[in-house]
Amino acid sequence: MNPLRFLCLAVIAALALAPLHAETARPSILMIAVDDLRPQLGCYGDSYVKSPHIDRFAASSVLFNRAYCMVPTCGASRASLFTSIRPSPKRFVSHLAWAEKEAPGVVALHTHLKAHGYTTISNGKILHHPTDSAAGWSEPAWRPQSGRGSSKGQGERRGPPFEVSDRPDEEQADGMIAKKTIEDLRKLKEAGKPFFLASGFLKPHLPFVAPKKYYDLYPPESVPAPKDYFRPKDAPAAAIHNSGELRNYEGVPPKGKVSDEMARGLIRGYHACVSFTDAQIGAVLAELDELDLAKSTIVVLWSDHGWNLGEHTLWNKHSCFETSMRVPFIVRAPGIAGGVKTDGLTELIDLYPTLCDLAGLPIPKHVQGRSLVPLLKDPAMKWSEQAIGRFGPGDTIRTDTHRFTEYTGRATGRMLYDHRTDPGENMNVSELPASAGTLEKLTARLRAGKGKDSDVRGRQ
Repeated sequence: MNPLRFLCLAVIAALALAPLHAETARPSILMIAVDDLRPQLGCYGDSYVKSPHIDRFAASSVLFNRAYCMVPTCGASRASLFTSIRPSPKRFVSHLAWAEKEAPGVVALHTHLKAHGYTTISNGKILHHPTDSAAGWSEPAWRPQSGRGSSKGQGERRGPPFEVSDRPDEEQADGMIAKKTIEDLRKLKEAGKPFFLASGFLKPHLPFVAPKKYYDLYPPESVPAPKDYFRPKDAPAAAIHNSGELRNYEGVPPKGKVSDEMARGLIRGYHACVSFTDAQIGAVLAELDELDLAKSTIVVLWSDHGWNLGEHTLWNKHSCFETSMRVPFIVRAPGIAGGVKTDGLTELIDLYPTLCDLAGLPIPKHVQGRSLVPLLKDPAMKWSEQAIGRFGPGDTIRTDTHRFTEYTGRATGRMLYDHRTDPGENMNVSELPASAGTLEKLTARLRAGKGKDSDVRGRQ
């Protein structure tokens, strides 16, 4: 063959294969979402909760000490994360929020990844509605159809809020989600293409049902009483709710404080479910290692919001307190040093641009979050000065030293907590004369930075 012709053919072949090579060179992404998970884990400094698998993962990752959800209810939080758009009074409001309906024309995270060659799979609870932004998944979003709740309950009344299950891990919903995720990892390994595999675990969401071996990790006599089990001094009425999510369960009074026995049972059940889900996450991460995929896969773990275990008399999320807004958020990525923590204030809307940045993909114009890659590379660097979220009529801002919340509309009022002296947020100092300067500054920053109904921009 003519040498020049051979060279031309070689160049043409190389160009033809270039997209494939570029595609396979991209890192895969394993997303682990956990419903209602507080940052009360060993890796976050808690010595009571047994979370060895998440702790081990954190030891090779970057742990974000001060990460915050955008709105503390599941559907709205997840829609905000997957679009990287802030909630507003008319957008991403409730647990029933839809990303594609409330931010029409905006490209969701998984849709963006699929458009750039990723195989995208959703297992368990990722977006609240399995059919939300369905075109972005390479196959229909999957959820287990059994093993999800209490074994009891009559009519519209649900079963008990906590229960020791006699079924093994694999017959619980989260065990099924882990099994499906492991099976998918094996198939994706065989396919050899970059993937975005999102695995959403249900516990520790109510009801707190877990196998006996996880309850046994928390003997009844070791279970602590609720902390800060009282209404914060001078908190406005809008800040406190009746924990309605809990009230429909068997044995729970329709209003007021629950008994000491039930309070400890709820705390024990919650922690048992955390340990149960921790074990399922451990099985998935072990398979990632076994398949030799860990070194080429970004792994991110997050929760959609926090959860109250009696703090401020609350037993659910649905508030603007730190206990509802703060979430666990841990990232491991190829080329990023692990085993470190950062105190940089971060928001869940930052995840979308961060994954794009890590994968070498363009960041869509509509994105309102900020890529955390610089912070991943230098966890000690100076970062954002605030994290802003909302719930119901309240908008809230967290700074390095304070949390300020402003309620508007029919429910009015303000809360200001100084975390230097009051990390439990038990003393509202918004009306003290000494707080006037801080209040004025934070009010201006909150109003300038919070989400607005009209600010969805740059539709793709």
